[in-house]
Parts: sequence; C-alpha cells; structure tokens
Amino acid sequence: MFTSQTSSFQDSIDVEERDDFESEEIAGYSQKIQLNCYYTIYLYQGTSLTLIDSSLPSEAEPELRTYISRRLSKGALLGGMGNIATVELSIPEQAVGCYCCLLEQETSPEQPDADGNGYVICFMGGSEKGLNLFRLELDKYVQGLHSSLQTPELQNLETEVRPYLSQWYEESVMHIYRVVQLVQSNISFLLHAALNHTHVEVNNSDERTKADVSRFIKAASLQGLSQQDTTTASLCKAISEDTHSDLIVDCSTSPPTFSNTVSNRFCDDWIQAFLNAAERCNPFLLRQILENFKLKAIQDMNSLKRFVRQAEMSHYALFRCCQFLQGCGNGDVLLQNVRAEHSDLPEACSIISVLEEFLKEHAQA
Repeated sequence: MFTSQTSSFQDSIDVEERDDFESEEIAGYSQKIQLNCYYTIYLYQGTSLTLIDSSLPSEAEPELRTYISRRLSKGALLGGMGNIATVELSIPEQAVGCYCCLLEQETSPEQPDADGNGYVICFMGGSEKGLNLFRLELDKYVQGLHSSLQTPELQNLETEVRPYLSQWYEESVMHIYRVVQLVQSNISFLLHAALNHTHVEVNNSDERTKADVSRFIKAASLQGLSQQDTTTASLCKAISEDTHSDLIVDCSTSPPTFSNTVSNRFCDDWIQAFLNAAERCNPFLLRQILENFKLKAIQDMNSLKRFVRQAEMSHYALFRCCQFLQGCGNGDVLLQNVRAEHSDLPEACSIISVLEEFLKEHAQA
C-alpha cells in the first residue's frame, strides 16, 4: 500500500518532467521574469471592430482583428466570459495563447440600440494551456476595467485604461511566483495554512504583497471543491470554535519571519517542486504544481473518507486507516476536514477520535 501511495504522490510532484509546459518558450523564463506579452482593446459596434489601443506590432494587430471578427460572427464571444485559444500572429513567438473577453455596454433608455455593443479585450502571452490555468484571475481582471470604460470617448485612455491593460500579466499571472520568491522554503507553512483554513496575517508589507499572499492562500485552499456544499460551512464553524493561532508573516525582515508556524510532511514534500519552478521563473508551471498539490490532497481526503466508512464495519479497515494516515503525511489536516464533514454522524466521529489518538501517539513516539 505504501508503495502505490508513494508512487502516486511522486507522479503529482513530477509534473515538470511530464508536462508540456517544458515545450513552451522556457528560454524566455530562464533569464527573465517577464515573457513577451501583449494587449489589445477594440470598440465593438454592431458588426464592426474599431481599434482603440494595442501593444502588438503594427503588422500583427490586423491579424488579431480578423481572428476576433471571425469569433464574433460565430457567436463564440459571450459577454463577460473569457475565451482562450491559440492564435498565430506576426510576432516573435508566432503562436501564442490569447484570452479574449467581450465587455458589453450597459443599455439605457437613451441608447436602446446599444445592446450587444461594447469593448473586446485581448491579452496575449504564454500558451493556451498556461492561460487556462489563470482563467478566473483574467476574468476578474477584465471586470475591473468596467468602470474605466464608461468615460465618453475614453478620455482616460492614457491615464487609466492603458496602464491597467499593460499590467495584466503582472497582476493576473505572476502573484504565485512573487509569493514563492518571497517566502522560499517557508512556502510549506502557507500550504498547510491553506489546507487547514488557518488565517494568515501579513505585517509590515505593502498592499500588493498582502494581496498576493491572500490570493495564494485562496488558490491553494480546498474551499468550493468539496463534494458536499455543507462542508465549507461546517468546517469554518469548527475552525472558529477551535483555538487556532493565526499564521503571522512579518515582512520587515528578508526573508520574512514566520510565527505560529505549522506544517507536516505532506506540505514539506512539495517545497522543492515550488522552488524549482520559481527558479525557472515559470508562473504557469508553478500554478500547475499548485493544482496538483490540491488534487493530491483531495484524493487523499476521499480515500480517508472511504476508509472511515469501511471502518464502521471492519476492524481491518480501521487498521488500514491508521496505515494510510501514517503514510500520507497529511493526517492532521485530513482528519480535521473529515471530522467537520461527518460532525452529524456519531459512528464516524468515534472512528475519527480513535484515529486522532493514533496520530497523537505516533507523533509522540
């Protein structure tokens, strides 16, 4: 059992050896943080696209406009929903990932014909697969532009719109990289806090760093991924009633100083994968590793829940539970989550109490 479990875990960590992120322009990551990235914004009225601003080379923009027009004619761009694909343009990368989103104008009695009109925002950089990992962040970033596009004739183009569009890659893609670079091997404390629903307080830092850490914790947590809708609510209730201490990150020192730290073998085992990806300055690989980390935690949690159900009827299954917890390195987190989910099932709670006692004795030994 331990052999298969270890093998599965290693498969999760070794994403960089078998994932096609290695086939991207890794040379662009090895020497610098920022790869070439571009933006374009069009005014969309009826069936026509009018260029407002673009960082693309002049010969590449008409190619993008032809592609967008084709997508619009097929109804492939829905208002407020980003679309990601690979486009071939006259740029050094030739083929590049392209995120497109139609921001529709708000209709009013004075402009009843404005329905369907709006702005098309395009972000280009990396690959289609890489951008797909950050779809939610890109959707949110585009929505943040909505209020700035209400100015007549975009008089705020140079002061607001262009600077905002120029920062899409730094703000939507690079936050995980910045956090790993900041905390280095202490990343395991943040991973454990995310899985354990521990509040993280960042002191003596700028607002961007605080936002980066908060977004990392949210991206690494399992909230919203549970099979039962009540799990998150019951878990948060259980955590609030517990005596957990906040994880404190003091950025007045370099590297930052951590207080009230808790980690486990499972989180520690992922440190090197994160550091290796950060050393290559590859934010897409970092995000894939983070997703694999969450996937492995979910798989282990589902395995434990299955063993707990079996242990209610079999002493051997209880023994398998103990073996599993001893081998996975994440027993404290898994048991806490499973206890919250089974809080209304007395038999399951009694099994979990036995397992918690086993873990405590094993740790002392």
